[in-house]
Formats: sequence, structure tokens, C-alpha cells
Amino acid sequence: MAMVVSGKEMGKAQQAAALAMESGKYVRYTPEQVEALERVYSECPKPSSLKRQQLIRECPILSNIEPKQIKVWFQNRRCREKQRKEASRLQTVNRKLTAMNKLLMEENDRLQKQVSQLVYENGYMRQQLHNTSVATTDTSCESVVTSGQHHHQQNPTPQHSQRDANNPAGLLAIAEETLAEFLSKATGTAVDWVQMVGMKPGPDSIGIIAVSHNVSGVAARACGLVSLEPTKVAEILKDRPTWYRDCRCLDVVTVIPTGNGGNIELIYMQTYAPTTLAAARDFWTLRYTTGLEDGSLVICERSLTPATGGPAGPPAPNFVRAEVLSSGYLIRPCEGGGSMIHIVDHVDLDAWSVPEVLRPLYESPKILAQKMTIAALRHLKQIAQETSGEVPYGGGRQPAVLRTFSQRLSRGFNDAVNGFADDGWSLLGSDGVDDVTIAVNSSPNKLLGSHVNTSAMFSTLGVGVLCAKASMLLQNVPPAILVRFLREHRSEWADCGVDAYSAAALRASPYAVPGVRASSGFLGSQMILPLAHTVEHEEFLEVIRLEGHGFNQDDVILPRDMYLLQLCNGVDENAIGSCAQLVFAPIDESFADDVPLLPSGFRVIPLDPKTDSSTATRTLDLASTLEVGSGATACSVKETASNAYNLRSVLTIAFQFTYENHLRDNVAAMARQYVRSVVASVQRVAMAIAPRPGCQIGVKHPPGSPEAHTLARWVSRSYRAHTGIDLFRVDSQASDSLLKLLWHHSDSIMCCSLKASPVFTFSNQAGLDMLETTLIALQDITLEKILDDGARKVLCSEFPKIMQQGHAYLPAGICMSSMGRPVSYEQAVAWKVSNEEDSPHCLAFMFVNWSFV
Repeated sequence: MAMVVSGKEMGKAQQAAALAMESGKYVRYTPEQVEALERVYSECPKPSSLKRQQLIRECPILSNIEPKQIKVWFQNRRCREKQRKEASRLQTVNRKLTAMNKLLMEENDRLQKQVSQLVYENGYMRQQLHNTSVATTDTSCESVVTSGQHHHQQNPTPQHSQRDANNPAGLLAIAEETLAEFLSKATGTAVDWVQMVGMKPGPDSIGIIAVSHNVSGVAARACGLVSLEPTKVAEILKDRPTWYRDCRCLDVVTVIPTGNGGNIELIYMQTYAPTTLAAARDFWTLRYTTGLEDGSLVICERSLTPATGGPAGPPAPNFVRAEVLSSGYLIRPCEGGGSMIHIVDHVDLDAWSVPEVLRPLYESPKILAQKMTIAALRHLKQIAQETSGEVPYGGGRQPAVLRTFSQRLSRGFNDAVNGFADDGWSLLGSDGVDDVTIAVNSSPNKLLGSHVNTSAMFSTLGVGVLCAKASMLLQNVPPAILVRFLREHRSEWADCGVDAYSAAALRASPYAVPGVRASSGFLGSQMILPLAHTVEHEEFLEVIRLEGHGFNQDDVILPRDMYLLQLCNGVDENAIGSCAQLVFAPIDESFADDVPLLPSGFRVIPLDPKTDSSTATRTLDLASTLEVGSGATACSVKETASNAYNLRSVLTIAFQFTYENHLRDNVAAMARQYVRSVVASVQRVAMAIAPRPGCQIGVKHPPGSPEAHTLARWVSRSYRAHTGIDLFRVDSQASDSLLKLLWHHSDSIMCCSLKASPVFTFSNQAGLDMLETTLIALQDITLEKILDDGARKVLCSEFPKIMQQGHAYLPAGICMSSMGRPVSYEQAVAWKVSNEEDSPHCLAFMFVNWSFV
């Protein structure tokens, strides 16, 4: 394979050859000399001149070699190392492309078969309809139509006689039937699969994702590559509670080995309900693990019911028994290492047992794909990256430890939302209004996990945990935008007195119960400290520092700052069918690995599928979210945006508090009042960000803020006046065209106020992506926050030039997004934006060729 070496390294190699020629000969090193040089290279690949001279002095076997030759050897050695790494990288990429090409060819073949089958069935149905219309008097036409419907029915369930659990042969027959049905779904045409929008296949993508169409239940399918061996993949996938966040428990009741080297397992699994409005589900299944003749490994699963045969599973109160139709994992080894994986999840969640408004949640294959199928692939890719050392440590902790924190936050929040009686939860009486449910748990060890030492958290006076929770429906509110706002603007909904009470729970005993206030003035601002994120940044773990100014309540002085461990996911607006979640728990400064966690937070789940239009088209009319000044009405949102956001979501809120027994009723009253105030705040935010036609958007902007079309015209005109160059290469000067061009410009363009501490007032889509924020949250970001020290110094020195001459070019540098991620840019342009009276209105910045570091 031909190797590509950079010009710099090639120059070094040529220089080394020239130095060797100058000495009149090439040096042949003895094995002992090479070994001595390799030892030094392993410690210091690029030794200085002094280091090389010291090496010659300390190693007598190198005394006959000139310092120039030693330098040549190290240059050649570094060049060979770089070539070796590049060759290894290219071989890895080549293996990935080869495996992905094979996967795509197989997928194409499957699709061709599916097309042929559909064409045949279409012709058959046309023929039957024609025969029926001709023979209108023939009474047999009813049977003909019925037979056609039977032919078109998907996933018929065969009837079997009851099989004895003690009869391995009967269970093996069910297992083999499950295997055949699973393979027909994974690689055949048993299910009409429709590819999910936005899931583009590639060597570094999540995989090929499809969802079911016209089948009983809901199903999702995924194909992908991971750099893990098949046995390791199987081990991870079978340990479902570690990656399936909705899995409460999975018990292997019986294991029966089979003659072909596999095994049959009888499994009982419980899953959490995602909201407080429906019961949780449980499953009683048979799981079959076996190998195929081509070396592939298969794990398939199906529910044992009277229809499929097999023993009846254990009943559980307060759970609705759901059914797993033939599902599983096909794991095939790749040449050179790694695995190709086919995943099929097919379930019937008994949607008729939930309120009608929630049925889309149980009938959407896209939600199943996001929560289970894609989650499995993402977890495998995360483990593969951690195994290869590609994932850096966060906060000095190993990635596996941080993953455990994420799982504990998610599990603790699910426990709070569901409030299972066998975990110790019981309901308190209502105050007559059923909007908020209060549950208490007097066994915190059961709730927090037996590995947690709770002596520091709970006093000996008798302490329990109280949860206040509520669910509500939201109309036309994108879950990702709502959760992003809640994350970035905690002060809009949180009461700092309640936060302080939660933080005090980490001490020996909490202080007196606070009253809920509109604004206590305790907290200054929040600082987000990133800890870890998953492969595709769909979930991230962070520490939130709430900066305070000192506080005294009932002679208890709180520490200056408070800390929260926070988990956020689902904030990608393009992820179809995914729920958005913000979960947090107070921690102390020590942040020990066994820190007790009482998670609270928000979960927003879409009930209706989104349209396929892109995010950009939804927000073309920026004037819909920019007011024209005081008393002016906001422009209506375009019909396309309205249709895109014509969805419903269910919001679930749960907050947990500790209490001492003699204060339980007081804490319950405080919690109930607090959750109601949070609900009111969220409703107010939802009203502000819901892009509904014909209504005013309640987003507050600085007084005198121009309408978006006007601002676009000012930005474009000022740039051309100061630089002599058109910002947009277009002849039309229509304001609506300029706004679209500004919004879709590839470089990030943003405006900030002309104040002592400039804050951003507007940004195009690229700028919002770079800052990882929204138009609503943009106004809370100051220019000083995103620029590093070097950029701030340059801007200060260039500011007089910008105000006098109108613009300045700033050198390449690094800035920070609102989430704390570093962003590099090749150049920045700053210019003064003037209004119609030629008075300075704001500063505009353009960051050219930016990218996340």
C-alpha cells in the first residue's frame, strides 16, 4: 500500500539522508546499539542536542557514532513510526469500508427482494379486485377478498399446544421457530421496513436504521459495525439493564443448555413507565443463544404465551404484561476484527390499556428505535471507543465510572416517576387538587442502592424521601428546544431556596423547610462543567456549579456555591422520535464515586411523529421570534414551520427531597407548591417557544431591537460599506432574500450590543450551532464568555480601529461554546453595524471556517 507522508516529515527524511551523505557513509548499527537507541526513543522520541550528547557519553557502545548520525536515526525512527501509524489507520478505514460495503450490498439485495414481493402482491391484489368487480353476483367473492387479506397479513402468530417447562425438547422447538422468524425479519422480507430519515449509512455512522410499516405491534431494525469481537458484543447486549434505560430488572429464571452448544434462558423483565399516566410493563420471554454455520452468533427472543406455547410466567401486580414478538441480534465477525450487527426489536406494548392520548407513545416504532434499538448500537460504539482508549477521562474519572453516574441518575429518576410499592413508596393523601402526586419512601437504602453509605445523608432521627411529581400535555412544543431552554436558563424556573434545601440534605440534617419564593436573590449564575458525553453527543454528563453570595437561614450558613450532577439528552432537534430529558441531583464538593443521589428533573416525550422537513426550513422566518419593538406584533410563522411543529408532547416532572419524620407534612406542602410553580414556569416557557401561526411569541428582546429583515439589511449594507466586499454573492437586495442568505450563511455571523459587557442579540444558524444554543437563550451569552484571553486582548486592541474605520480582521483562535466546548476558527471579522440614520447600532462578528476541537 502506498503511504502518504507529510511534506514536513519528508523534508526531515531528506535532510537526514543529506547528513548521512555529508559524513561520507551510511552507518550500520549493531543490534545492541539499536536496542539502546530504542530504549531512549520509547522515553523521548525527540531528544535535544544535549540529550543526544549525554546519550553518547553514557552509552559506550554508541561512542563511535557522530551526534549528527544519532540525530538522523531519531528523525528516521519518527518518520517510520508515523508511516506505521498512518498505515494502520488506513488499514482500519479500509476494513470498515469493506465491511460497510458488504452490509450495504446485503441490504440492497434484501430491498430488491422486498420490492419484488411488493410488486407481486400488488399485481395479485389488482387481479383479485378485477375478478371481484366482474363477478359481482358471485357469493364466493367474499371468500376471495378474505383470502387476499389473509395473504397480506403480517406476522401471523402460529398456534401451539401448551408445552411443559420441564421438557427441553418442547422449548427447543419454540427456540428454533423464534430463530427462523427473527432471521426472516433481520435479513429477509418478513417485515416491510422503512428507513428512518436522517440515518445515513457510513463507516463512522450509527448504522442503517429502519422502522416497521403495517405490522402488528411496533418494530425497529438496525445494522451497523462495531470494533468489538462477537462474543464481547453478545455479552454486552445480553446485559440489558446496563444500556436499556427503561429496564428496571432482568432475571434469568432458568438456563437450559442445548445440544448445539447454545442455551435457552427463561427470562422475566420489568420496564419502567415513561410517565406517571400509565402503568409499567413486564415481559416473560424465552431467549435462545446459538451459533450459525457461517460463524455468526445469534441471540433471539420471544414471549411465552398460551398462543406460542411454553410455561406461564410469574404474575406481578401493578404491571401490564406486554409481548416480545420474535426479536434479537445477529452478530457476524468481520475480517481483521470487529463485528457486523443486525438488531431487530419487535414488541406489542398493549397500547389499548393506556389513555387514548398516550397511545402514540406505545404505537410509534420511531420511539422504540430511539429508546432501544439505536441505544444498543450507541452503547456498543461507546464501549468500543472506551476500550480503544479514544475516550478521554473526565474530571479524573474513568469513562466506565462516569457511565455508572449516568445510569444511576436515569434509574433514580425512573424510580421516582414510577414509585413502585416494592421499593418502599406509598402515596400521601391529596390536598383535593389532583395535579401533583406526593409519594414517600421511608427506606432510602432501597431507593439509593445498597452500595451507598447513607449515614452522612440521613440523620438518626428518622428520615425518608419524598417525591412530588406531575405529568402534563404540551401542544406544539419541540421537546429538544424546551429541555435545552430549561438547562440553559435554570433561574427561569428554579427556586434557589429549594435548591439550598436540597443541598443541605447532604449534611447531617437539613435545616428548616423553606417557603417557595418568586426570587430569593441567593444565586448569582450557573456554570456548566462538562464531564463526559456519548459518541454522537446525544447525551452528556456535567457538573453544575450554582454560584451564590452567602445565605443565612435559621442560623445555618450555607457554602458559597452549590453543585449538581446533571444528565441531559435528546436535545438534537433532528432526532426523530427521541425523548428529551434533564435530570439532576445535588452533590457536595468532594463528588465521591459512591455519592448518594436523589435525582429530580424533566422528561418530554413526543406523542406524534415529526415531519421530515429540516430544522433550517422550520426557522426561516426569523421575524416570527423577533419583536419589532414595544407594542409591535410578532410576524406569523410560515405554514411549513407550523406543520413541522404541529405535535403534542407529554411532560413529566419529578422532584425528590429528604425529610425528617416530624417535618414530613411541611415538606410535602412545600414540594407540592414548588412543583406547581415549576409547572407554571414551564407552561410560560412553552407558550413563548411554541411557533404557532397567528399568535404573538412572548420572547423578550432588548428595547428597540429591529425586526429581523431590517437587521439583515443593516448587517449586509454595513459590511459592504466598510470592507468593499459583498457579504452575500447575490444581486437581489430584497429584505426577505437577505434574511434567508444571512440565516443559511456557512460561516457563523452574530451581532452583539455596544455595551461595556456586550451580549449577543442575534445569530444565524451556523452561529447558534457554534455556540450550541438557541435564539431564545442567545441573549444570556456575553461576548466575554466565549472568547479566550488571547482573543479578548486582540479585540480590545482592535476596538478603536473598528469604531473609527468600521471593521477589523482578527487572527485565528479558540473560543468556547455555551456548553464549554472549544471551537477553533481560521479568521474572524468584526464590523460596526449602522442603522438608517448611520448611527452605530451593534457589532457584528463573522467566524470563518469554525469547527469543534
